[in-house]
Amino acid sequence: MNKTDLEKLAAIRIKEAEILLTADCYQGAYYLAGYALECTLKACIAKQIEEFDFPDKKLANDGYTHNLTNLLNTAGLKEKLAAQENQNKGFKLNWAVVKRWTEESRYECAIKKQAAHNLFNALTDNESGILPWLKKYL
Repeated sequence: MNKTDLEKLAAIRIKEAEILLTADCYQGAYYLAGYALECTLKACIAKQIEEFDFPDKKLANDGYTHNLTNLLNTAGLKEKLAAQENQNKGFKLNWAVVKRWTEESRYECAIKKQAAHNLFNALTDNESGILPWLKKYL
C-alpha cells in the first residue's frame, strides 16, 4: 500500500461514514470516520519515504499502529498540531474529540448519534476540521 492508496482509502472511508450517519448507523459511522483519519495520518508518514529509498526501520515500525497520537508524532506533525491548536480553538476542541477514537471502537455497541456526529464534524469541518488541516501535509 502506498501514499496514494492510503489517500483514496481515507476518502472512501469518510464517504462511507457519512452514508452510515445518514442511515442512522452510528457505530459503523464512528469507526469508519476514525479509520479515515488513521489512513490520512499514514499517508502523511508515507510521504516521508522517497521512491526507491529503503525505509527507516523505526519509521516503518512506528507506522504500524492504530494510535492516532502516535501516528501524528510519527508523521512529524506534533509541533504543527500544537501551533494550530494555539491559533484555532475550534481545531483544538476537534483534536480532543478525534484523539479519543481507537480501533477498539469497532466492538462498541453503545456509540450514540451525538458521538458519531461529533467525530465526523470534528474531522470534516472546513474551518477547523482535522482532515482539511492534514491535507496540507500530504
